[in-house]
This record gives sequence, structure tokens and C-alpha cells, in this order.
Amino acid sequence: MTSQQPSAIRPSATLRAVVGLDDQPPKLSESVLVMIDYQNTYRTGVMALEGAEQALAAGARLLERARAAGAPVVHIINDGGEGGPYDIRAHIGAISDEVAPMDGEPVVVKQFPNSFHQTGLEKALTGLGAAPGSGKALVIAGFMTHMCVNYTAQGAFNLGYRPTVVAETTATRSLTAPDGTVLAAAALQTAALTMITDLFGTVVPTVDSLPA
Repeated sequence: MTSQQPSAIRPSATLRAVVGLDDQPPKLSESVLVMIDYQNTYRTGVMALEGAEQALAAGARLLERARAAGAPVVHIINDGGEGGPYDIRAHIGAISDEVAPMDGEPVVVKQFPNSFHQTGLEKALTGLGAAPGSGKALVIAGFMTHMCVNYTAQGAFNLGYRPTVVAETTATRSLTAPDGTVLAAAALQTAALTMITDLFGTVVPTVDSLPA
């Protein structure tokens, strides 16, 4: 008797493909770079992320490329209040030196995962020639992949932008699943990026994957 082999898993078409959205990554020089929550918060202590240092180094390379290409840059920072890991008045909550804003680069403070929610991000982007509904390409980098990167990409999509996430510039952490098992950071990273590619935007693997 011949045992039956399990059939291979066949991926479904993405929602982007179903509705006819383009998956081509944008030119960096024609985009706005949005740097999300590159705070010391994620490098040490209770909120330390797996792969944070590598992602930060990739974010620094992306930032350097964007500046050299003349692309506008917006920095996002999460304010969780005094005394905690997101205290932007203390070193723990500050933007890491490797990706510190330059004079003239807007810094938007947020308190929710979606960087557009109750913040000045739309105003900052409009001032850079990228108003909501313009179809402007936003290149997104930062922390955490499953949280603020994911929800900011969704928020950008909902406002009529074209978001692209650079995978190697992002990182997340292992979490306990509802059934009590541990979901490894690598699995959560993959799932979060896949969620984005289903509808909200494109994902490129590396900084060098973006055309200049």
C-alpha cells in the first residue's frame, strides 16, 4: 500500500494582486524616508529586540543613502511617559546616535502604533510635498516590525500613500502565543512582513534592493 504524501501548500494570491496594485519598489530619490522608533529602548532592557543592532546598522545605511539621494526624511519617536522604557526625556527613550536627526529633518512624536494617529505626521509629510492622497512613495524603516512598522504601513496605505518596508532595517521580539507556546521573533518577523505584502505595501529585503 502506498502512503499518500501531504500536498504542498500553495499560497493564495495577495489582495494586492487581486485588486491590481503595483509591487515595484520605488526609487529612493523619489520617496520620503520614514524612520520609526529607532530608540535606545529597543537595544537593552525589557524591550530589547532580537537583531536590533543589525537592523539599526541597516537603518543607518538607508538613512545615509536617502540623504545622499536628496530624499526627505521624517523621524518618528514614541513617547511613553516619564520613568519607563519609552521616556523620550531620558537616554533610554532617545533616538539612537547612529540615526540621529539632522537639522531640518522633522521629528514626530507619537503615542500609538500607527504613526499617523493623533500626530503631526500628515502635516510634516505635506510640508515635504507628500500630502495624503498624493500617491507619494514612503520608504519605512524601524521598530517593531509587527507593531509600529506594520500599523504605520497600514495607516499610510489608508491615506493614499505607497509604503515600502525595508526588511533588514526592522526587528521584533519573541512573544507568547495565545496557546502558551513561544512564537519566535524570526517567525513573527516573517508573519508581520507578509501581512504588509498582502495589501498595505511592498517589502524589499535589503537597503540595496531599493533603486536609487
